[in-house]
Amino acid sequence: MAVEVDGSCQVINDLGIDPFRQRFPWIGGDLQTLRDSFVTDELLSQNGEVLKIKIPPLPNGGDTSGYLMALLNRPSESSEMRGVVLMLHGLGGSSRRRGLRRMALKLLNAGFVILRLNLRGAIPGRDLVAGTYAAKCNSDLIPVIVKAREICDLLWKQNDITTSYIPLFGVGISLGGTILLNACFELINHPFIPQPPLDGLVCISSPLDLVACSAAIEQPRNKFYQKWLLQRLVKQTLADPFGVKPFEREALTDERSISASKITSIRDFDSVITAPRWGFNNVDEYYKNASPLSTLCQNPAGIPETLFIQSLDDPWVPPDAAIELFKKTQKLGCNSKIEVCITSNGGHNGFHGIGGCWGDELVKRWLLKF
Repeated sequence: MAVEVDGSCQVINDLGIDPFRQRFPWIGGDLQTLRDSFVTDELLSQNGEVLKIKIPPLPNGGDTSGYLMALLNRPSESSEMRGVVLMLHGLGGSSRRRGLRRMALKLLNAGFVILRLNLRGAIPGRDLVAGTYAAKCNSDLIPVIVKAREICDLLWKQNDITTSYIPLFGVGISLGGTILLNACFELINHPFIPQPPLDGLVCISSPLDLVACSAAIEQPRNKFYQKWLLQRLVKQTLADPFGVKPFEREALTDERSISASKITSIRDFDSVITAPRWGFNNVDEYYKNASPLSTLCQNPAGIPETLFIQSLDDPWVPPDAAIELFKKTQKLGCNSKIEVCITSNGGHNGFHGIGGCWGDELVKRWLLKF
């Protein structure tokens, strides 16, 4: 079965969007990926209405309960509210990331309320809770989704809204999409409110197979990326004001250099830090349980309508999982709630095209269809 790429991608044809064309000088997957590190666009302010959401302890126990910080931004005209969008950052990121804030501004201007979440351990809110997040951190996400639904209900009651309710959407960038998917899987099996977890979900460059992603980031060509990500993760972990365990600190620091770490790969970090903190016996068990691909291919009942955006030249996330998911959805036809948009270029959460970020525009138009 041929994979629909670029102009043959059904979802962009349905939404009336031109196929993605990369913009000079951001040519190739690496420059598309790195562009936001060099260029500042018009962005949503870092600030917003600060919300603190109570979360339980980590599965490995200890006094690790606390709060996650989220930032709420509302459109200027309440009557234009099209929904609430819960936005999650990727690995080593936060609500301050440029790409997230650029997309947030586009969605805000289109009438969406924006709720930017800082996951456990992200620097804004680092002092509110111990520990760090994972690709599967459902016990942290469930209270967040409950709170987001409460915000939807409150906004509907407070404002002159013509619709019967305000929908809740999720947008996950990179690992943020993986996290939202895993939370949705748990919530559709254990319903706690009349509505589904989310009314719609967008996953951009999101890892669906963590084993494959771990292998990809360890390739020699990605040495720079892995070092950069690892430095952010180690810094985030050691900045924990509640402290780290002695064996964790020993693994994360190298007495020969203040800035060096004994850990040299993301897999090593997940083996020492992420997997045990989140109750997994080892990193292999963690990667298997936190990879959404197999569950997605089973077309689970109750999953929200979901859009996946993936490029073939993503240097971090191999496209194989998205291609496999696309082929599965094609066999299911109209019985699938999943749409997969695959582009030839775009890098990892890049999609910088003529006239602006093509990915941001696709997300906006897809959400406006609801």
